[in-house]
Amino acid sequence: MDKADIVPPHRPRVVIIGGGFAGINAAKALRDVPVSVLVADRRNYHLFQPLLYQVATAVLSPADIASPIRNILKDQANAEVRLAELTDIDLKRHKVRFSNGSAHYDYLILATGATHSYFGKDDWESIAPGLKTIDDALEIRRRILLAFEEAEFEADEETRRGDLTFVVVGGGPTGVELAGALMEIAARTIPHDFRYIDTTTARVILVEATDRLLQAMPEEMSRRAERELTEMGVEVRLNSLVTGMEDGAVHIGEERLATANVIWAAGVQGSPAARLLKTDLDRAGRVMVGPDLSVPGHPEIFVVGDLAHAVDPATGTPVPGVAPAAKQMGEFVAGVIRREIVGEITPPTRPAFAYRDKGTMATIGRFKAVAAVGKRKFTGTFAWLLWSLIHIFFLVGFRRRVFVMFSWIWHYASFHKGARLITGEPRMKIKSPRNSEE
Repeated sequence: MDKADIVPPHRPRVVIIGGGFAGINAAKALRDVPVSVLVADRRNYHLFQPLLYQVATAVLSPADIASPIRNILKDQANAEVRLAELTDIDLKRHKVRFSNGSAHYDYLILATGATHSYFGKDDWESIAPGLKTIDDALEIRRRILLAFEEAEFEADEETRRGDLTFVVVGGGPTGVELAGALMEIAARTIPHDFRYIDTTTARVILVEATDRLLQAMPEEMSRRAERELTEMGVEVRLNSLVTGMEDGAVHIGEERLATANVIWAAGVQGSPAARLLKTDLDRAGRVMVGPDLSVPGHPEIFVVGDLAHAVDPATGTPVPGVAPAAKQMGEFVAGVIRREIVGEITPPTRPAFAYRDKGTMATIGRFKAVAAVGKRKFTGTFAWLLWSLIHIFFLVGFRRRVFVMFSWIWHYASFHKGARLITGEPRMKIKSPRNSEE
C-alpha cells in the first residue's frame, strides 16, 4: 500500500490538484479545519498569471510573479505539498494517481486550470505560442528580443520588415496588454539600443475576430481601449479571422502577411485532467459543475477555477475565468468542506456558489488603462493606478509586492526594461547577413 493512502480515520483527506489561485486559496482556507490537505502540482510554484505578459515583454522576471508552493504553505501544519503530475482518477476507490505514486482522498478539489485552444489547428502552436506558463513567457520574450537582433543584421529589406512585424491574435485582456507593451518596447524602450534599424518603424497588429476588443467590458471601455492602442501606433483589426499560418507568415482572411512573430491570445480550453472525471464537458473542455461546484454524481469531488463551467445563480451567466473568481471558488469549496466536517450541512443542503464580481480591467500602456467596477467606469491614469494597486495586492509575498512596485516606478520613469535577457539557444535566422563594414 502506498504510504499516501494511509489516512487517519478522524482526519479526512482533502487532495487539491493544482497550485493556482483556486487551489492555493482552498488550501489556505482549510488551515484550521480538522483535515489533512495534500496540494499536488506538476510545477513547484504558484504563478500570478495576470502579470505573465510583463515577463514576456521584459518588464519583470519570472521570480517576481511566482512563489514556491511549499513556501506559501510552510506554516500550515495540516498541509503537505507534492510535486507530481496527475495521470488518473479512480472514482470508485477515491484515489488519484500521479506519475510518481498515488493518494487516497475523501474530498478531491480539481483546480488544474486551462490551456491554449487553437480551435482545432494545433499545428499553429509552434508558430504562435500562447501565454499560460513561465516557459511560455520566456519563449515569447526570447522570440521578441531575437526579432530585433535579427533585423539589426538583416540586409534583405522584406525579411527585415517581417522581423519587425508582430501579430497578436486575440483582443481580450492578454492580447490588449501584450500589443500595448510590444508597441512601447519598439517605440520608447529600445530605439537607442540599435545602430542599423529604426525600431520605431516596427508594426504591432492586434487581430480580433469579433467587432470589438475586451468583450467582457462595457462597449464604451472597448472603444476607449481601441482608440488608445491606435494612438500608440498599434494596428487594430476587428472582425478579422486568422485563416492560416506558416513559417514567416500569417493569413488574415485572404491576406498573407509576412511576419516572424505571432503570439496567440485568442482562446482557452480546459486542461486534459477534466476528461479523467468521465462527466459532461462544455465546448471549451470545462467541467459542467453543479451549483455547489461539485461534479454531478460525485459530491466528494469539486472543480474550481478556469476548469469549471459554473453558472452564477444571480445572473444566469457563466462565471468568468478570472483570478478573483478562482479565488472565490477555492474559498467557497473549503467552506463547504468545513461545514460538512463539523456536521452543519450535508451534500443535499449545500449552498450554491455566488460570484461577487469585483470588476474588470486591462492596462494598455504607460499610465493608460480601462476599468469597469460595478456601474463605475475609469480610464487613463486613475484606471492604471487602480489596476496596479489591485495586481500588487494579489501578489503573494511582501517582498514581491515591493519589488514589483519599484520595478514599475523605475520602468515607467525611465522606459528601461531590466529583464531583456534572451534565454535558451539564440539561433538567429538571417536571410542576407549585413556585412559589418557596411
